[in-house]
Amino acid sequence: MSDILSIPNNIYTLLDGRLKMLSADGGYRAAIDPVLLAASISIRKGEKILDMGCGTGAATLCLAIRNPFAQAIGVDNQAMLIDIAKKIATLNRLEGNVEFKNIDLLDLNTSEKAPKFDHVMANPPYMKKGSVRPSPDPLKVAANIENNAVLIDWLRVSFKVVAIGGTVTFIHRYERRDELIAVMEKYGSVSVFPIWSRMPGKTARRVIIKCRKGASDKTKILDGLILHRINGDYTDKANAILRGLSVINI
Repeated sequence: MSDILSIPNNIYTLLDGRLKMLSADGGYRAAIDPVLLAASISIRKGEKILDMGCGTGAATLCLAIRNPFAQAIGVDNQAMLIDIAKKIATLNRLEGNVEFKNIDLLDLNTSEKAPKFDHVMANPPYMKKGSVRPSPDPLKVAANIENNAVLIDWLRVSFKVVAIGGTVTFIHRYERRDELIAVMEKYGSVSVFPIWSRMPGKTARRVIIKCRKGASDKTKILDGLILHRINGDYTDKANAILRGLSVINI
C-alpha cells in the first residue's frame, strides 16, 4: 500500500474541519455514526475509554477532539485500518491522547487479565452474518456484516472489560434495538436514544443505547434526534453535534 499521508485527495474532515481523516484504499471513509457515538460519551479526567472495532479511529479521535484530557484506546482486527488510525492520530497531533492496537475482540474475551475501562463504545457491523450478499470490497464487508464475532460477542466482551459503574454504549440499526436492550438489561440500567433521518412518526434508522453497569434504574426511552429537515439540510441540533461540539445526553 502506498504511503497514505502523501495522497492529498485521501484527506477529508469531520467536526467541521477540526479533525482531519484519511480514507482507506478504495475510498473507504467514516460515516456520521462514529461522530454521533463519540458525542454520546461523557467522561471525566482520568477515565479510560475503549473503542471496540474502531476501524480508522473516527469515534476515538472525535472523542479526543471533544475532550482534550481523554485517554482512549481503539482496537480492531484489521491491521491496515489500525495503521491508518495511527497516521491520523499523528496528523492531528493526538498521539498523547489515543492509542490504536491490532487486537481481535474475541481475544479480549479470552483474556483472564482484560483491563477494566470506565467506558466502552462500539459501532459494530449492522448486518447479521449471512443475511445479505457481501460487497466485493472487503473493508465494506468488515464494516457492515458480522463475521466471526456476532452482536452477542461484542456485548459480552464490552461488559467483561468495563468496570462496575462504567458505561457501555453502542450505535446500531434501530431494528436490532431489542437484541441490544435484552442483553444490556442483564448488566445494568439502559437508556435508548433513537435517531431519525427526518421526522418522528416513521421508524428510526439508528439508535444509540447506553448501559451503566451495575445500576438498577428502569430502561428509559429518550426523545432522540432528527437528523434532517424536509429539504435535506441538517437540523439545528444535528448540525451542532456533527459540525460543532454539542453533546448527546444519554
